[in-house]
Amino acid sequence: MIEFDDSDLDVLLAEDPGGPVVMLNLLRLRPDGGRESYQRYADALGAGINARYGLQVEYLGAGGRALVAEDGQAWDMVVLVRYPSRQAFADMIRDPEYRAVAHLRSEALVETVLQPTTPFAA
Repeated sequence: MIEFDDSDLDVLLAEDPGGPVVMLNLLRLRPDGGRESYQRYADALGAGINARYGLQVEYLGAGGRALVAEDGQAWDMVVLVRYPSRQAFADMIRDPEYRAVAHLRSEALVETVLQPTTPFAA
């Protein structure tokens, strides 16, 4: 699954513990131009969308061979993105400017995991 819909965002918001959220993105890219399409997506988000919603890329890295995983669980890229809140993430996804470029993400991917995470209390 690559896409999600408004009902998925509603569930994300209903389960909101408050505070920032770091979205774990595990990406399996299309072999025929997926990396380039994902780069166009990232470039299209640019400073405008990123700043408007407080998006911060905490980590971006290439996936290596998994040491512990079932066959087929290797990922091409791992991205950790921090948002000030789940609401900020949902607002970004629903923004018409974001939706105009979201197809680049979909076109780049064969498979993905998008999982919200929250920090443990200190």
